[in-house]
Amino acid sequence: MNEERKRLWRSARRILAVRLDNLGDVLMTTPALVALRRSLPEARITLLASPAGAALRPHLPVVDEVIEFRAPWVKHEGGDEAPGLAEARLLERLAAERFDAAIIFTVCTQSALPAALMCRLAGIGLRLAYARENPYRLLTDWVVDRDTPRAGGRHEVRRQLDLLRSVGFEAPETSLQFACRPQDNVSLLEKLAGSGANLERSYIVVHPGASAPSRRYPAVRFGEAAARVARETGSQLIVVAGPSEAAQADEVVQGARGVTACLTGALSLGELAALIGHARLVLCNNSAPAHLAAALGTPVVVPYALTNSQHMPWRVPSRVLYREVPCRDCLKSVCPEGHHACLLGVSSEQVAAAALELLAVDQPAPAVAPLAAAGALPRLAVDGFGVAPLQGESA
Repeated sequence: MNEERKRLWRSARRILAVRLDNLGDVLMTTPALVALRRSLPEARITLLASPAGAALRPHLPVVDEVIEFRAPWVKHEGGDEAPGLAEARLLERLAAERFDAAIIFTVCTQSALPAALMCRLAGIGLRLAYARENPYRLLTDWVVDRDTPRAGGRHEVRRQLDLLRSVGFEAPETSLQFACRPQDNVSLLEKLAGSGANLERSYIVVHPGASAPSRRYPAVRFGEAAARVARETGSQLIVVAGPSEAAQADEVVQGARGVTACLTGALSLGELAALIGHARLVLCNNSAPAHLAAALGTPVVVPYALTNSQHMPWRVPSRVLYREVPCRDCLKSVCPEGHHACLLGVSSEQVAAAALELLAVDQPAPAVAPLAAAGALPRLAVDGFGVAPLQGESA
């Protein structure tokens, strides 16, 4: 890129950052948002996000504003407005904001071009994204998208940092970002006070949910693994799940043969983050809690369905467990082979062993104060992530 184009990008003062998929994807974009803020400290940065991503609004001080939009070209739960109505409203809003530039962040299996068209129609002069086909005038600046969802590919965080570098911004690798508010800690303590949890003791968190069935490890096995880890480390066991995940939470309790507390549909996003941030360890699927743990520096063990290896925990002590299978990287929400061997081939004993090893290596003693006495949330800055493919018999 020539110096004139870099100068144009450095002169932008009203920037639209577009990330229209899930909460975890927005979290994996926060290092890029931090780099953008550091490069342009005086700029006004607005995030255009899905309803799920927009839930991060109170916890992302790096952006000035969040606009919520349910893009029809991105998979979402729930209904749809009358065709064209939401798009017309968004165009009116974007045009009124008079943005100088738009940066469209996507995973390698998404197209940025629908969002690019919206930005062009809104009169945004600079438009940057990845593209596989020539976007012509839809984008003023673009990078050929050569990423594929295959093993060994570029991590999602690096993908977005590289996009910024393509127009001359400095983009160092940093941790994911999530700001816990003091009121989140206070309200969490109030909810835990009547749950049976001893606020002076350490605890581990189990979150058995995931949006896609292909990414859900058997909840009973989570319970079995968590019970062993809690027993051998002297920690409490707290199960947390969303309102639609009550069945999975009950299965964790069944597998563990009892838990300290089960919080189903009880926590806000901020309270969930506060719970995770003070935990000794998190056991969860490839889902938003894994990225929250990464943002808050809490060690995490993830039985990982091989749907996309580029979304593994970033810069946090972690263990990622899976069974190597010929059908890996399928990108399917439901196992197309019907055997789910990449996850079912991981035993609860292996999950427990990985958790105990992680605690012994990365956290030999509880590294956080008891929640009742905690102040600011701790942060760990550990580069890389641990990946453990399991060999041997298939499930």
